[in-house]
Amino acid sequence: MPYVVWLFLFSILPMVFVLYYSITNQENYFTLDNFFEIENYSRTFVRSIVFSSISTLISFLLGYPAAYAISKLNKKFQKIAVAGVILQMWISFLLITYSLMTIMESNGIINKFFNIFGIDYPLINTKIAVIIGMVYGSLPYMILPIYSSLSKLDPKIIEVAKDLGANKFKVFTKIIFPLSTPGVLSGFLMVFAPNMSAFVISKMLGGSENILIGEIIELKFLGGQYNPWSGSAISLILMFFIIICTSVVGYIIYYKNVR
Repeated sequence: MPYVVWLFLFSILPMVFVLYYSITNQENYFTLDNFFEIENYSRTFVRSIVFSSISTLISFLLGYPAAYAISKLNKKFQKIAVAGVILQMWISFLLITYSLMTIMESNGIINKFFNIFGIDYPLINTKIAVIIGMVYGSLPYMILPIYSSLSKLDPKIIEVAKDLGANKFKVFTKIIFPLSTPGVLSGFLMVFAPNMSAFVISKMLGGSENILIGEIIELKFLGGQYNPWSGSAISLILMFFIIICTSVVGYIIYYKNVR
């Protein structure tokens, strides 16, 4: 019962209010005009998809080798390495973002390193800064599910493949990676979905030219563009988009396991 009450008050009830605001106007009359306002932010929505996709792909390219390396460690060292990955998740993301701002600004470490080679290119307020922030913040969510899948692999399967003449490349491409696909897909989802709705990163690292859809929603509720009716509609569209992505990934994982 406490869980049901908590779920109703802080999940279901807020969603009911969001739905109500999205289909009404300031006079409380029914309307669907709020949903058409997404057309005004179509470029922002596409930018969010592109940035989220790129950051998810980079997180995968960095996270899979890290997860694979951790899975090959001794059990004792595996726990230490996993704890190190989880430790980053305990740090406030706002604090991490402020740290990245300090590193990327004109007097930051990165730009000072560039200055050695005669390059003056502060990363702050650029697309690269936003993507770096997304990758840094979401990398643990890519590593952990992949590690979970890799750690459950039966070593005997790999031994049998080697005994049958498969080299390391074939063992990885034909056995290890296919069997770890559920973890990879889960990682993709756990990184892509939060990055789609991110607003702190774009606001603090991207500047006014790299606004994402999450920041638009924040402005509709808390900023100078106050319009909770439009903000609710955009929030629902974003939520349905993420639900579709979640359903597709869930179906692929289910199909993969059943097959």
